[in-house]
Amino acid sequence: MSPDGAWVAYVVTTNEREPDEARSAIWMVSWDGSQRVALTAPADGIGKPRWSPDGRYLAFLSTPAGSEKGQIMLLDRRGGDARPLTSATGDISEYAWSPDGKRLAFAMVLGDEAPAKPPKPIVIEALHFKQDEDGYLGLDRKRHVYLLDVESRQIEPLTADPSFNEDLPAWSPDGRQIAFTRTHERGGDPDGRTDIDVIDAHAGAAPRTVIRPYAPNTQKLAWSPTGTFIAFLQGMEPKFNAYMQDRLFVVPAAGGAPRPLADKLDRAVTSYAFSADSSATISVEDDGTIYPARIDLSGGAITREAPAGKYVVSGLSSAAGHTVLLESDDNALDEVYALEGGRLRKLTSHNDAFLAERQLGAVEDIRFKSRDGTEIHGLMIKPVSYEPGHRYRTLLWIHGGPNGQDEHTLALDGYQFEPQMFAAKGFVVVRVNYRGGSGRGGAFAQAILADWGHKEVEDLLAGVDYLVARGIADAERLAIGGWSYGGILTDYTIATDRRFKAAISGAGSANQLSTYGTDQYILQYSNELGAPWRNTALWLKVSYPFFHADRIHTPTLFLGGEKDFNVPVSGGEQMYQALKTLGVPAQLVVYPEQHHVFTRPSFVKDLEERMSDWLRRYVRAAP
Repeated sequence: MSPDGAWVAYVVTTNEREPDEARSAIWMVSWDGSQRVALTAPADGIGKPRWSPDGRYLAFLSTPAGSEKGQIMLLDRRGGDARPLTSATGDISEYAWSPDGKRLAFAMVLGDEAPAKPPKPIVIEALHFKQDEDGYLGLDRKRHVYLLDVESRQIEPLTADPSFNEDLPAWSPDGRQIAFTRTHERGGDPDGRTDIDVIDAHAGAAPRTVIRPYAPNTQKLAWSPTGTFIAFLQGMEPKFNAYMQDRLFVVPAAGGAPRPLADKLDRAVTSYAFSADSSATISVEDDGTIYPARIDLSGGAITREAPAGKYVVSGLSSAAGHTVLLESDDNALDEVYALEGGRLRKLTSHNDAFLAERQLGAVEDIRFKSRDGTEIHGLMIKPVSYEPGHRYRTLLWIHGGPNGQDEHTLALDGYQFEPQMFAAKGFVVVRVNYRGGSGRGGAFAQAILADWGHKEVEDLLAGVDYLVARGIADAERLAIGGWSYGGILTDYTIATDRRFKAAISGAGSANQLSTYGTDQYILQYSNELGAPWRNTALWLKVSYPFFHADRIHTPTLFLGGEKDFNVPVSGGEQMYQALKTLGVPAQLVVYPEQHHVFTRPSFVKDLEERMSDWLRRYVRAAP
């Protein structure tokens, strides 16, 4: 939202066949929706637009011609091309304007002027030493906060202690101080906490720690409009690292006791934005939806800000009494909406023409009981040609996480259209919000603590049983699949039940012992399962799909990215090797240079085609 509330800046991303990459452009739309303007041409890596306080300029991140790194660019709204403000050799992440518009604060991992030839060894001492997309986190890969003078383009370090990593700079309203996060590790420290520090906004100043909360899924810092306190998100103690629900807190900027806002709300707050008055707009994750609400900062009262419905909102931004957000639902991709008078008013229509050419399967909420009587919720996507009274090929498609939920949105995970794609090929697709996921409260999420592959599998199978009992799913034509924890649960389920004719395990693992030290989840392992040499029996228990691979008879397609440090492809390789040894039909597909989420459009397309072909091969169509 522009400072005067008149315009909204946003990013439009498309997958381009040539040159086989995702390209983004900065657009803006007027508050009344009457004008939409493309501010930049599409290019690789454009994002994070930020208005200058006077609204005359728009900064954004992009990789200009001749640079190998993303830079902070400046666009004058009065005309002309964007120009780079930085010529950094490091990786810039978050940045923010000073209130007077004369400076920017940004976080950056400092890089070498030129790649070393020959390359240098990577020296590592951190406990959390690798991260998907970032790679190995060596001693020289610390992130610090820098100050940039907009007029002179001079950069000076604000923090430089090699013992720490800093991120997420946020200016105080008077421009005198900057709040930021600080840890010894990249991400949360081994105790699961992250410092929130405040520092005077000049080189040489010493930071002071305001609070050290448990690290959330995605942190966001913001000063209150008066500058008296700092808002932040907080997760739960480290043993619940994989099941945390982020809660909104405030703490006095001068230091003192933190105060939770809406502490009786047993749901995650996924984003927030301050209003000029004593309130904030928040987005609340709730049972397959995410809705906007207003929270009173003094008493914590929460008021829903839009009608109840089956939709998902994200990306809240507020200024000058106006609030905007992104909204999607079962039939629509993300578009920009105004939140006005308790209603959502559509401002953009970038995807309307695309969707008008397609028929989508109807989405139905389902409710059923798991084996132990727990009520489980989920979604069923029907083929366009669906007719009651017929039994259909059915695919159990499992969300990742486990912290997360299947939602009423077409845009889940950014680009993955799998549920509607499979429905278009004649499958009924069932999506189960199993225990361990979010949207149903803390106890529901924590139910699988140190007991992976048990209650989730019971919940998943109960969803299939429910559709078979309703006469919708054909018990002889069932398939299963998922990505990330969805791939992990695929392995768990086919090692438990033989009913599935085909399986797709994307970016999964089954021998959890082999993930210790090879992925990025050491904080979770140390606090939830304990060390393998101390709790060997527990580690073997949660690794049962690999150590009981002889129970699996389902033809399985294993998929993964070559450079995935989130769930390394070795997890799929081990299961592929096991099934091939056992004579079970299996195929392994490794995508070069790809991380946990694929970004090369041709690989995204190839992935969808291979999954469809695998199901076609093993799950016969109706006569």
